[in-house]
Amino acid sequence: MTEKLYWGNSSLLNFFAVVSAVSEADARTSLVLNRTAFYPEGGGQPGDLGKLNDASVTAVTIAENGSIRHELDGLHEFKVGMEVSGVVDAARRLEMTQQHTGQHILSQAAFQLFGAETKGFRITDEVTQIDLTLEADNAAVPEALRRAEDLANQIVFENRAIRTHELTPDEAAKLPLRKESFVSDCVRVVEIEDFDWSPCGGTHAQRTGEVGLIAIRNWERAKQMVRVEFVCGGRALRDYREANQITRGLARSFTIGRGEIQAAVACAQEESKHWQRRARALATIAAQVEAAALWEAADEQDGRRVVTHIFTDRDFEEAKLIAHRLVGRPHTIALLATIENEAARLVFARSSDLSADMNALMKVACERLAGRGGGKPDFAQGGGSAIDALPDVLAELKARV
Repeated sequence: MTEKLYWGNSSLLNFFAVVSAVSEADARTSLVLNRTAFYPEGGGQPGDLGKLNDASVTAVTIAENGSIRHELDGLHEFKVGMEVSGVVDAARRLEMTQQHTGQHILSQAAFQLFGAETKGFRITDEVTQIDLTLEADNAAVPEALRRAEDLANQIVFENRAIRTHELTPDEAAKLPLRKESFVSDCVRVVEIEDFDWSPCGGTHAQRTGEVGLIAIRNWERAKQMVRVEFVCGGRALRDYREANQITRGLARSFTIGRGEIQAAVACAQEESKHWQRRARALATIAAQVEAAALWEAADEQDGRRVVTHIFTDRDFEEAKLIAHRLVGRPHTIALLATIENEAARLVFARSSDLSADMNALMKVACERLAGRGGGKPDFAQGGGSAIDALPDVLAELKARV
């Protein structure tokens, strides 16, 4: 079993160790050391990164027998019994330590205030998440989380001491643990002074003030619980800078103060809805006019009109609207196409007094255009990438009907 140096000192970044085992797989060397300051991935916390001699450590995992494996970036010459020097990536260790310690504080705050237990925990590349058994309806959740956030940051600002204890299961059972430990030999308990006791093998700060700030970003319902997304320390600072830059940009765009953004956006949304409704009404009128012009220009054969047209300045939704307007007239077939994003899109339709099969025509067209599509006998749509063939395809289909 590898001695876990990070258990005794989460600030330890430099250490010496002896190689216990070497293995190679997938063109990578993997080392087991007699002791390590590298935290292995587990318990919701990502593993440390860093260096062993000149080799980069790209992943750290723990095996069932308790040995910790250090995956290196390629093949390297290491031998059993060799002494190596290890350097843990300081920035990543601090980031993970802030997130994990912040999680303990926020989880205990939610438990003290609402009896909400933490049933899930994970640190992702951008945020930390916890799943809480918070019994509150959706309208009450934001205020409950605000109260938990306030209490958590109060504990941070009070800069309380954080201690770790390695105990037997019987000794640990006598403590007011926030969650049960399932470890059968040595239980490592993290204590936040006069606030929280929790069994945990992760890296933690020495005082709560090192967490810097705990900021809840979002929440959602997940597995009948409340999944909370938050950031701590350096992540919280980066998140604030990004949010501040966005809000300042919006304020400049609207030429207003930051506090007026929400009202300005609501006003802009209402105005946008108004003009969208107006645009749809105008599009309907325009489609009616354009359909009439296309219908008048089409030759009448055997009492029918077959309208074919390729639009280069209309989107597909407008083409469908025009097709519907065309076949609202009797004895009419519409074979229309648009060219968008270097592809042809087709809409075929017929009036209800005709029997031509638009779905069959569409399948022929899509085969010629190296695409796919389909629909019903009176209305079908599809497309393909062979744009150059489009004029000939429409001409061929027009001749068929």
